[in-house]
Parts: sequence; C-alpha cells; structure tokens
Amino acid sequence: MPKDMNKNYEIYERRESEARSYCRGFPTSFASASGSELTDDKGNTYIDFLAGCSSLNYGHNDPDMKQALIDHISNDGIAHGLDLHTDTKGDFLTTFEEKILEPRGMDHKVMFTGPTGANAVEAAMKIARKVTGRTNIIAFTNGFHGVTMGALAATGNGYHRGGAAGAALTGVTRMPFDRYMGEDCDTTKFLEAVLKDASSGVDAPAAILLETVQGEGGLNAARTEWVQKVAKLAKEHGALLIVDDIQAGCGRTGTFFSFEKMDIQPDIVTMAKSVSGFGLPLGLVLVRPEHDVMGPAEHNGTFRGNTHAFVTARVAIEKFWADDSFEKELAEKEEILTEALADLAEIVDGGKLKGRGLMRGVDVGSGELASKICGRAFEKGLIIETSGPDDEVVKVLAPLTTPKETFRKGLNIVLDAARDVTTNNTIAAE
Repeated sequence: MPKDMNKNYEIYERRESEARSYCRGFPTSFASASGSELTDDKGNTYIDFLAGCSSLNYGHNDPDMKQALIDHISNDGIAHGLDLHTDTKGDFLTTFEEKILEPRGMDHKVMFTGPTGANAVEAAMKIARKVTGRTNIIAFTNGFHGVTMGALAATGNGYHRGGAAGAALTGVTRMPFDRYMGEDCDTTKFLEAVLKDASSGVDAPAAILLETVQGEGGLNAARTEWVQKVAKLAKEHGALLIVDDIQAGCGRTGTFFSFEKMDIQPDIVTMAKSVSGFGLPLGLVLVRPEHDVMGPAEHNGTFRGNTHAFVTARVAIEKFWADDSFEKELAEKEEILTEALADLAEIVDGGKLKGRGLMRGVDVGSGELASKICGRAFEKGLIIETSGPDDEVVKVLAPLTTPKETFRKGLNIVLDAARDVTTNNTIAAE
C-alpha cells in the first residue's frame, strides 16, 4: 500500500479477509462511478475495462435504470419478496419473454436461484441429475463455473480447486476443451470415443457443461463446429446440454446469448452477472419445460429473485434489446477492439489474440508480464485485469456502452503500458 494513502485505508489491511483479490491490483478507494469511468476518493478518474467482471455490461449507474429503481423505492415498492408473485417480477418475465426468449425461438422456463452465478450452476447440475437419474457431469479443461463445492467440482483452475482444502470434488469428468490439444486436434473425437465405449471408465453423463468462451480460463473461444458436435453428442447419449453464459452472455460476445449464431438449443442456460443491468445480484437458470422437474423449494434460497434487480433488468432489456441497433453498435466496437489488440499482440513478442466479440484479450506469455502491463495501465488511468490459468491474458471487459472515444482512449493506454513495460525490458515474454 502506498505510503501517501490516508490512514483510513488501514481498515482494509486490519479487518478485511485475505480472500480479497481485485483490490490488490488497484491501491485506491473508489467513491463514485458513471458510465465507463470510476473516480476515487482523491478525485482521480479511471476508465473501467473490468466492469465488475462483466457484471456492468451497460456501465455504471445507467440513468434510466437508476431512475426506475429510485422511483420503485420512493413508491414503497417491494424490496424483498422471496419467490412471491410481485409486479416487478411479472414485468421482468413479460419483457424477458417478449424481447429475449420468443424472438430467439426459446421456450425455456425461468428459474430464479440464489443471486450468484455459482448458485445457478449448482441448480443446473441438480436439475440434470434429477432429470436423467445419472450423477456424472462432463466439464472441460480451463472451465470456470464458480467456487461453491458443486460448481467447483466442474471448475478446472487448480488454484480455486485448492480452496476446497482437500475436500472431495466429485461427480465431474474433465474433457479437453476446443484447441486444448492444438489447432488441428478435434477433441470431440475423444469425447465421442469415451461416451461410446462402455469400458472407458467414464460414467454416462447427466449433462455436458460448457462455456462457449471461457472467461476466467483465458478467453478460449470454442469454434461453432466444436460446440455443435458437443451438442450432438449430448443428445445422442441422453445428456442435457448446459451452456454457462454467466460471463459471456448479455451481449458480451456480440449477441444477447453467446450461442445464438451456433444453431444449437441448450437444454439449460445459466445466467447472472449483467442480467440485472445495474450490478445488482441476480442469478437464473433457463430450462426447457420438459426438464423443469424441481419440486417446490427443492432448490431454494432467501434471495432467489432480487426484486430491485427485476426493476433494472426490465429497463436494460427494453433499452438495449428491443431491436438490433445495439447489436450493430457492438459489432462496430468489436472491430475497434480487435484492431487495437492485434497491435498489442505485435508489441509483445509472441502475443496471441484471444476471445470473441467484446470479450477479448491477448495472451502475453506470462502472468508476470500481464500483471506488469495491467499495473502500468492503472498508473496511467485504466482499470484492467488478467485471466487464464497463469493470469497470462490481458483481458478487456469494457462496458458495452463505452463511448467509442473513451474506448479508444482506454485501448491506447493498454498499448502505451505494454510499450513502457517491454521497452524498459522489465520482463521479456517467453
């Protein structure tokens, strides 16, 4: 912690758990936020390319969502309703049905789980096991699905799995993700082989669980053909297909759902993060009607359905997804992002472009170098983080609503930071 920081910051060191993470890379205390910018308590303003780890796809304090929430609270609207019927829930479900599900030909039911993405994953796995009577879930290398025990079993990251402190993480079989064994290796052939072979030692799966773009796993983007083959294998072998769209959804990859252009229809979709549109916690599971088998309160929770989040989530959908204009804007920004990250990959020896849509980054070869680039970017006024098994990917998760001028400014900061680090020979990428 810098010596010039106010002594009040000592409270974090004195009382906050060592489990804190993101704040370690940004040694300041933030006091306000608007759009794509954060301001700290000393008046310094930063462009935000973290966006609550894609929980703020529409930026900080969107004025329309904010006003709707203020009006709801001022009028003594329901603040907490368990899973009671409320006007806010009804309005959200109606809007979600009309603007999101029906235009995409989806007949899924909406199950409100606890407020986290991990809880949505836990619910999805339980549904699949109850539907099929099987226990095995197939997940993939570098997948990240949460750190509660069930979701953690499906998570590949060794550091996070270590948090289980030796407790058994069972019920999951790991398979190689797309390109895990090289560009020319079709890993679905291995999956197909073990599913067909009764002596492979792999139990018949209840579900196959995947992210189309692995957010925390290093922005590994699965090819459409690979996802389609996995979906086909799931159907052939009586397993449900679960797509974890918690980080890749809500427009992050260019469409509302990350799988929209892949010509697949998942049995279950898990969502959280930016569903509320305002940073309010809201987790949900979309499940095909024939698989909606959980009995009353069989998967419950005190906060299953955040009433305040329903208010802002409805506004977010009405504002950004009523037509295709927002998608067109995202396509334009994707071009800007891709061009800038291609420049970053050239600055860093051996840099590789990763991801899809506005969920992109560059593998710079080592976590140490990526950390130095992000640290230098913070000094220049940008909040940006890393991902990947060794934190080797500089990862851009800017709010989707970031003005193009601000977007370019932030990207230029990343490029300047990379030049500073590499020019000074602080570290050489391997």
